[in-house]
Amino acid sequence: MATEIPPEKCGKCQCETRHAKSILYQILNKEHGNETKCQLYCSPHGSAGSMGCSCADRRVVLKMPEAMWRRASEVLLKTLNFIRNLPSFYHVPWEDQRILIQQNWAPLFVLGMAQDRVDFDLREISAPSLLKKILLNQSLTTSNELDSSSLGASFAEVQKIKSLLWKFWDLDISAKEYAYLKGIILFNSGCHALKCLPYVQTLQQEAQQALMEFISTMFHRNLSRFAWILQLITSLQDIDADAIEDLFFRPILGEATLNILLLETLYIKPDWP
Repeated sequence: MATEIPPEKCGKCQCETRHAKSILYQILNKEHGNETKCQLYCSPHGSAGSMGCSCADRRVVLKMPEAMWRRASEVLLKTLNFIRNLPSFYHVPWEDQRILIQQNWAPLFVLGMAQDRVDFDLREISAPSLLKKILLNQSLTTSNELDSSSLGASFAEVQKIKSLLWKFWDLDISAKEYAYLKGIILFNSGCHALKCLPYVQTLQQEAQQALMEFISTMFHRNLSRFAWILQLITSLQDIDADAIEDLFFRPILGEATLNILLLETLYIKPDWP
């Protein structure tokens, strides 16, 4: 059963296999898509996940799923087109390309949502209680499998996404700033040992330098804006990719995994076992 989250409460704490061509695969390989809009009613600065809070156990789904699935697919397609149009990315060995995509697609997707000002509504859903499972003689193993695949995304993780979106919107970031930000995020090597680590680090540093120079010129050397944006980038790295996949893509992925789908769409050879 799903219940709508009231606007005044949302944002506040209340307590790899190969696949057939999935719907999402077809959408990502189209040139264009129709845009639809959906409202976001949650508190712009609310956050969930406090110590001891039950929000971690709450699950949510999209209130208008069909519209948002298409909208999310459009954002993902734009993200992939951005990567395709970066010659420097294809100068990196394919093994490094694979790591960078798998590690950074989620923050890039959220950044794309911020740039396109994608709003979305949620409904909260409740999982069957343990007592109900016992009374119905339902297999706990089977039930857990169903729960993990069909009960939406973590409310706490989705709230992190919403909070970040509003922070980006509050800064009123320009298209050029978003382009530099995408470069900084894409070439974030994290803790991974890349074959061309110095080259990737250089690309990220160049994107950071370009962003700083742009902000210095456009905002009268107000480098506090640069510091705020870099802080948001750090927060983006904590976004849960599984929450994004569960909320926006799971119903249309079929048996595919988004990691493999992205690599195939970008023609990056995966390391098949």
